[in-house]
Amino acid sequence: MTEKLQKTAITPATHTTPPAKFSHGVKKGNILQVAGQVGFGPAVPGQAPTPVGPTLREQTLQTLRNVQSVLEEGGASWEDAMMVRVYLTDTGHFAEFNEIYNEFFAGLKEAPAARTTVYVGLPAGLLVEIDALAVLG
Repeated sequence: MTEKLQKTAITPATHTTPPAKFSHGVKKGNILQVAGQVGFGPAVPGQAPTPVGPTLREQTLQTLRNVQSVLEEGGASWEDAMMVRVYLTDTGHFAEFNEIYNEFFAGLKEAPAARTTVYVGLPAGLLVEIDALAVLG
């Protein structure tokens, strides 16, 4: 019988405690799942999280940085990402989102991962949410 792998919750210091019973990321063995991240700025004790700004650019860049923080806290990087899922609130944002996404990853030799984009409803003021699945090693 094989030993059961330990599951570890990942929460960077820059992130607030989630509003429900989940983690910003969870690692088990060499798999790291980053929960959906949004464009909230770094946590400020005693303050509710708020979007970094009203524009898709501001929120997308912060969201990507928030995903990256969870990846790094879990010992991974974008190069370890196998799947990225993008949730947009407006179909009209697709082209602009792709431009921002491509700029963010311009330094990588290849795309960070496979990607899926869907359209959803998010809490008021939020335009984008992103999650990622990484395999380490």
